[in-house]
Amino acid sequence: MKSKSVYVKDIKTGDKVSEVFLTAEKNLAYSQKGSPYLNLRLKDKTGEVDGKIWENALVWDKAFKKGDLIRIQARALVFKNTIQLSIIELKKVEDGEVELADYFPVAKGDHAEMFARILSYVEQVRTPCLSALLQAFFRDEAIVSLFKRAPAAKGFHHVYIGGLLEHTLSVVRLLDQAAGHYAGINRDLLIAGGILHDIGKIYEFSYERIVEYSDPGRLVGHIVMGVEMVDAKIATIADFPEQMAMELRHLILSHHGVLEYGSPKRPKTLEALIVHYMDDLDAKVNAFQAYIHDARDEESDWTPYHRLFDRYIYKGRTPRDTEP
Repeated sequence: MKSKSVYVKDIKTGDKVSEVFLTAEKNLAYSQKGSPYLNLRLKDKTGEVDGKIWENALVWDKAFKKGDLIRIQARALVFKNTIQLSIIELKKVEDGEVELADYFPVAKGDHAEMFARILSYVEQVRTPCLSALLQAFFRDEAIVSLFKRAPAAKGFHHVYIGGLLEHTLSVVRLLDQAAGHYAGINRDLLIAGGILHDIGKIYEFSYERIVEYSDPGRLVGHIVMGVEMVDAKIATIADFPEQMAMELRHLILSHHGVLEYGSPKRPKTLEALIVHYMDDLDAKVNAFQAYIHDARDEESDWTPYHRLFDRYIYKGRTPRDTEP
């Protein structure tokens, strides 16, 4: 088993790169003159980089597939202020030849410690029906196993193994602060809603090798799946109050805030409003941090243009640890 010596974060303009990467994306395209070429997105645990195969693209297209590990011979160039690998040769690599942990980004925090913190918040919920509901989820070993590993998204925030756990804990910690700051808040509902708001994501994605949407994820989505999961657990709890069930459903259904972002409903309770904004804040801060961290142009105080945020992001001249 050969150790990895060159990571995405280390690649600089002009480098000759001979290393193994995971093929996160692979698409055959054609130039304006009709010549085929391959667009690749290569990754390891430190990040992702674009790759291009200009020569013999049709032949190379048959040599490997999305999700494969490949050893490439390439040169690092700059295109639109972003490093891009021009690939000359490649060879498919078997899993046993490398250390797989080098290729799959994971949450930086200790997973066991983060999960223990989630359970500590579960224990703080005193409302009997909500306590029973949370216990029903976190005593389910199949759910717990997936919850510890799932990413929080495919391409925007917390896109790594353990990302959902990390994001959920961060949101709940923010909600805990908000519950003590504002009057008239049902803290137990707020905390339970924060813990469960993204629970459907354990089934929305597949994440054994690369993060992809599952069929239920594409056809139904985590918001509706989350409500279905909550309803299924509520059905096992005797005399669960319908009013509480309805408010919890609303919180999950509205946590994306607006219809165009996938929420069937907009927030109409204090708890739902707070969960929406804390969820949105944590996701966007993580996305900002990741983009600043991955922007490796040391000559500019700005990142490349971020398509989803529709802006350039100021890295600043004051050193800061932006690693999410």
